[in-house]
Amino acid sequence: MGEPLRIGMVGAGKISGAYLDTLERLENVTLTAVTDLDQERAASVAARVPGAAVAGSVAKLVARPDVDAVLNLTIPAVHAEVALAALAAGKHVYGEKPLAATRAEADRMLAAAGAGGLRIGCAPDTVLGTGVQTARKAVDDGLIGTPVAATAFMTTAGHERWHPDPEFYYRRGGGPLLDMGPYYLSALVHLLGPVITVTGAGSRPRDEREIGSGPRAGERFAVEVDTHVTGILRHANGALTTLVMSFDIQAARLPRIEVHGTGGSLSVPDPNGFDGTVELHRGTGEWETLPVTAGYVGAGRGTGLADLAESLAGDRPHRASAELARHVLDIMLTLLDSARQGRALPVESVCRKPEPVRH
Repeated sequence: MGEPLRIGMVGAGKISGAYLDTLERLENVTLTAVTDLDQERAASVAARVPGAAVAGSVAKLVARPDVDAVLNLTIPAVHAEVALAALAAGKHVYGEKPLAATRAEADRMLAAAGAGGLRIGCAPDTVLGTGVQTARKAVDDGLIGTPVAATAFMTTAGHERWHPDPEFYYRRGGGPLLDMGPYYLSALVHLLGPVITVTGAGSRPRDEREIGSGPRAGERFAVEVDTHVTGILRHANGALTTLVMSFDIQAARLPRIEVHGTGGSLSVPDPNGFDGTVELHRGTGEWETLPVTAGYVGAGRGTGLADLAESLAGDRPHRASAELARHVLDIMLTLLDSARQGRALPVESVCRKPEPVRH
């Protein structure tokens, strides 16, 4: 193995801890610098990693010679701004989802990366774990016959119940679809391939929400986006997916993802996790648990960054790619457009199914 890919982290908020837990045990990436609007928070993160420095600002971090790639953990509204600064400085980028807030921002990012010969990776990398990958292998191997339909449900009463600063979930770039949709849609593209048309509907039952935990508990804030979104997705292979993403459901017993085919059905674990039980029903008899047959074992947030580093060393495409993330963003934004216009709309972007992760 060559030298590890040197990472500069922008954003030291809540999700950074999950990345650090993974980065600390990976051999092909190493954290060298951190910055955050809150420099004390950046210092706290840097203190976990021997030799990591506090960069002071995004401009200073992307200019550092000991940074090869920028890990962008900022809020969605500034994903593109930070990524473009990193690309302009000649750095690869791996960012949290969604790729950007708009298609135009995403396209500028892809154009800048292409012009500079740089890579962009994007969460979620949960789809590279054993859960979705084992399910994908079952579909690819024909265990359910020809895929006909899928269901995908993400239901919660809202992130303000547990997050101490939840406003960004309810502003531009937020909402249940843009927040949680990437996990489900990335998994569905892995399982069934790209989406060609969508029909959507959305609602916003409340104009205000109340913070439920932390030092600001009881504060109220405005809701600017739809908080319940539902839709029908038509995949290029003809399969239809029914999707529900909601911050307005108090409790439910819905499955996360199921895929149904001419010869059976598949129960897929939570795509917000890396592993979980995959169950198969062959049309008769009982549900059976499938053994783990694919995916990165023991994966965590940051596995996609390690896959990017490995792809650079091996000169192959990385799996948590900007092309996939751009297609997922387009699906989501087109679904919201469809909800506003009240009609089915084509998804203009295309992408290939990423390469599977085989054992």
